[in-house]
Amino acid sequence: MLKFLLVDIAYFLNTSNKYAKIKLFFYDFLENNSNKYKRYFDFFMITLILISVVILIREVKFHVSDELLFFNNFVISIIFLIEYILRLWLSGSVSTIIIKQNEHDTMLGNKFKFSKALKDILILKIKYVLSIKAIIDLLAILPFFHQLRLLRLFILFRVFKLFRYTKSIQTFSSVISSKKFEFLTLMIFASLVVFISSILIYAMEANNPASSINTLFEAIYWSIVTISTVGYGDITPVSEAGRIVAIFVIIAGIAVFSFTTSLVVTAFTEKLDEIKDLKLVNDISKIKEFYLICGYESVAKDVALKLSSNFKVIILDEDASRIELAKKDGFIALNYDPGSVQSYLKLKIDIDTQVKAILCLSNSDVENVYTALTVRSINKDIFILSILLDGANKNKLKFAGVNELLYEKELVGMIAKEYVGQSVAFEVIHALRSNYNGIDMQEIVINDRILSSFSLVRDLNNRKYNIVLLGVYKKDKKVFLFNSKDETVLEKGDFLLIVGDEKFIKEFDKYLHKRQIK
Repeated sequence: MLKFLLVDIAYFLNTSNKYAKIKLFFYDFLENNSNKYKRYFDFFMITLILISVVILIREVKFHVSDELLFFNNFVISIIFLIEYILRLWLSGSVSTIIIKQNEHDTMLGNKFKFSKALKDILILKIKYVLSIKAIIDLLAILPFFHQLRLLRLFILFRVFKLFRYTKSIQTFSSVISSKKFEFLTLMIFASLVVFISSILIYAMEANNPASSINTLFEAIYWSIVTISTVGYGDITPVSEAGRIVAIFVIIAGIAVFSFTTSLVVTAFTEKLDEIKDLKLVNDISKIKEFYLICGYESVAKDVALKLSSNFKVIILDEDASRIELAKKDGFIALNYDPGSVQSYLKLKIDIDTQVKAILCLSNSDVENVYTALTVRSINKDIFILSILLDGANKNKLKFAGVNELLYEKELVGMIAKEYVGQSVAFEVIHALRSNYNGIDMQEIVINDRILSSFSLVRDLNNRKYNIVLLGVYKKDKKVFLFNSKDETVLEKGDFLLIVGDEKFIKEFDKYLHKRQIK
C-alpha cells in the first residue's frame, strides 16, 4: 500500500505545475546567474561569511557578546543549513526516478521494485553530498554544534563558500580544472621530489651535531620550503652531501614553478575565447530588447547595419570567420550554431520578453529551416522572418514555423525586397503580423473625387498624418511602383498602398475625400 502511495505522490508532483514553479523558482534563485535576484542573494551570503570570519578573529583575544555568538553559531548556521537542504533537494528529481522505475516494472509485467528506486535515489543524493561544494557547505554548518569548541574552527570553511557566490573565482576554478591531468602529474612529480629529498637530507644531516635537521618532520618541512623556492633559511643543510641534495631540490623547484606557470597561462589562453563568450552572454542577458539574426552573409549584413541604427542586434553563426567579420563591423556576435537548441540555452535569455524577432538570413534554405524548427521547439509565439532562396522550399519553411517569408514573387516579398535593410519596413511587416499597436495596411482606390484635388503623389501630404506610402499600384499598366516618386501621376483606378495606425488611416481617408468637397 505504501509503495502505491509513493507512486501516486510521485505522479502528482511530476504533473503539478505549482510544484514545478516552486522548484524552478528556487533553482533560478540559487543557480541561475541571469536571475536578477540571485546577485542580491549572493551578496547576502558573502556578507554572512565575512561576518562569521570577523567574529572568529575577534573571539581569539577579545570577549564577544552572547548575542553575536548566538547570531554566528545559530542564525547564520541555520541559514546555511536551509540552503544546503534546498540544494540537496534540487540536485535531482526523486519523483522522476520513482516514475521511471514504476513504468519499467509495469512494462515488464513485474511488481514495483521500491528497493531499486530507493537505491537509485540514494546514489543520486550521495553523489551530490560527496561533491566538493556540498562538503564545504556541510562543514560550514558544523559551527551550529557549538558545544564542541573545536568545531568553531570550521567557520573558516565558510570562506570556501565564496567560490559558490563569486563568478570570477568560479571562472578561475573552471579554467584550472581543464588541466586536471597535467596538474595531477605535476603534483605527483613534486611529491616524489619532496619524499626522496626528505629521506636523503634526513639520512645525511640527522647525525650531524651542527645541523638543524634532526627529525623527519624537519626534513619534510625543509624539502617543501626549498622546492617551493621560498627558502626561509631557518633550516639549512651543513654537510657537503646535504648541500648537493639542496641544489637538485632547488632545480626541481624551479622546474615545478615554471611548469605550473606555463600550465596556468596555457589554460587561460585556451579558455580565453570561452571566457569572452561567457562575458558576452552575461552582457546580452541584461539587454532589454534586441533582434536575433541567424547567419551573417550578404543580406544579413545589410539588414543588421540598418536595424542597428535604432535597435540592438545580436548575431549567431556557426562559421567563425563570419563571426569575426560581424565583430569587426561592430556587432555583438557569437560563434553558436543557430540550428542547435544548446545555443539558445547557452544564451540564457528570455525569448518572450527580450527578443523582438528572429531573422533567419542564412544563404541556405536548409539552414533556415533547421533554425526555424529549433526556435519553434523552444518558443511557439516568437516572430520568425526568413529569406526564401528557392521557391520549392516555401512550404518547408512555412511548416517549420516561419511567420514571414521574403520572396520576390509575392507582393509582401517584393515590398520587403525593396525595403530590405530599412528598419521601418521590417517594423511594418512585424507589426502587421502581430497586430502590434493597432498598425494596419490598407489600399485606397483613386476615384474622381480624389483626383479633383490630388494629381501627383507629392500632393497627398501623407506624412502629416504619420502615414507610410509603400507605393502605388497602376491598374492600367498592372505594375506596382515601390517608393513612388513625388512626380508620379495619379490616375483613376490606381491603388495607394499605405501603412499606419488605424486611427490615422481613417483621418487620412477623410482628408482625401474632404478636400474634393471644398
